[in-house]
Amino acid sequence: MSASDVLHVLTCLERAGVAAWLDGGWGVDALVGEETRPHDDLDLVIALEASDRTQEAMSALGFSLSEDERPTRFVMRDSCDRRIDFHTVVFDQYRGGIQHLQDGTSYRYPPEGFTGSGLVDGRPMCCLTPEVQVECHLGYAPDGNDYHDMRLLHVHFGIALPPPYDGI
Repeated sequence: MSASDVLHVLTCLERAGVAAWLDGGWGVDALVGEETRPHDDLDLVIALEASDRTQEAMSALGFSLSEDERPTRFVMRDSCDRRIDFHTVVFDQYRGGIQHLQDGTSYRYPPEGFTGSGLVDGRPMCCLTPEVQVECHLGYAPDGNDYHDMRLLHVHFGIALPPPYDGI
């Protein structure tokens, strides 16, 4: 997933009236203002209620539903194997985003977590904040890209990293 792909997807979503926040690797790269590594996919946080509009908009770009784990997430893929992982949330009265997880638990993105901003290829983007990015990288076995991304957040924003990232 290239920077131009990211811009194309986000422009399409914007035209469809879908608010989206960069998460994951592209979210971290946007926060630091440059592409620091290749990306296999694009992670976006959207409102669960925007799922149908999102699928329609992405279908126009050649993407089709490849995984459906709603209300937690859904993945769309195109014929070039570009993947978009949509993390779906229900916004509460305080503008926090509740993600209902597959195991029956929930994760609440705090309202301030949606105030991050960054750049993709020089264009301003809405992102999850660095602090929320760190939270979202916990609870699973990290790979090399996760360590890379957490190191960037530590270096660029001075964030103290929790285990298993605290030794990097």
